[in-house]
Amino acid sequence: MNKQNTQFCFCTLAVGSKYRKLAVLLAQDIDKYSSGTSLIIATDKPEDFSDYPQVLAFKYKMQGVKYYHDKRFAIAKALSLFNACIFLDCDMRIVEEVPKEMAWLLEPGISARTCRTMAKKFANVADQKTPESLIQEFILSKKVAQAWHLAAGWLNILFVHEYLFSVTQGSGEEIKEFLRLWDNLANYYETNDCHGGEGNAISLAATKAGIPIRWSNMPGISFFNNKIEMIRIQKGESSMEEKSEYFKAHDTILFSQQPINSFIDKLNRKFKLQFLYRKFWFRINNLLSGKISVAQLNNLPTTIKLAKYAQNKLESNQSKPIEKIPC
Repeated sequence: MNKQNTQFCFCTLAVGSKYRKLAVLLAQDIDKYSSGTSLIIATDKPEDFSDYPQVLAFKYKMQGVKYYHDKRFAIAKALSLFNACIFLDCDMRIVEEVPKEMAWLLEPGISARTCRTMAKKFANVADQKTPESLIQEFILSKKVAQAWHLAAGWLNILFVHEYLFSVTQGSGEEIKEFLRLWDNLANYYETNDCHGGEGNAISLAATKAGIPIRWSNMPGISFFNNKIEMIRIQKGESSMEEKSEYFKAHDTILFSQQPINSFIDKLNRKFKLQFLYRKFWFRINNLLSGKISVAQLNNLPTTIKLAKYAQNKLESNQSKPIEKIPC
């Protein structure tokens, strides 16, 4: 029997039938290539992982309108049990042996497989072809940076691409503060109709909490990510033949059509009723909990097009105090 790895764990978020099936493949990989290492999974159905003893699956209830920011719950659980965790999206795979010890994982802070400065990420935000969702991310992130007195270092704040990164605890309370700030930012972004871009929250919360962010090639972690693998193939660093079984397994699960069993299912797919329902209750719950006021609720943007107006106001009123920002 392999010795239990007590130094670090993997963690992920897997909600819904398709993503639970993908997470099972990941669990099998970790058992094969990192035997003795735990995989912490925040999921809606922990029983789906009962056949995998290295998996510590816990029941989780969706907190946001979408799932992106809810990755923080998997990370918080993992860090309550281990000194360090490696978060990876549940549709990723581990493809080679993982060492029991990795020097880069011992250093406190966040190590990201892919990162760049916030300034570089939003460099083209003023272009006419920029997606409105990215404009909204920019406006909200810039407001937070100003309110938290991080604007002076905007050019140096590293944006964490959230598909693969690690968090290692130090000797202080920085990680606890980081998770608290991320929790506040998750509510702030989603209340303002920005339901993705959790990398912004990770980066700003970590910077505010005094947690170092660094790029790492993560030696010892050989992985498959369908989007990254396509880039590698285009660069001649990989081949479709070499990774065909991973692409096939990924696409078979993720792109399989779920049967439409009722009239309600048809309406839901056509009009995104489930999304609208979650959005409604997210705002009502925030109102009831006191996180936002009735006045704030009434003043929330109804379309992202208002973000362009807000961007112009932001640029022309840099000296005005920022309000309604989480602290």
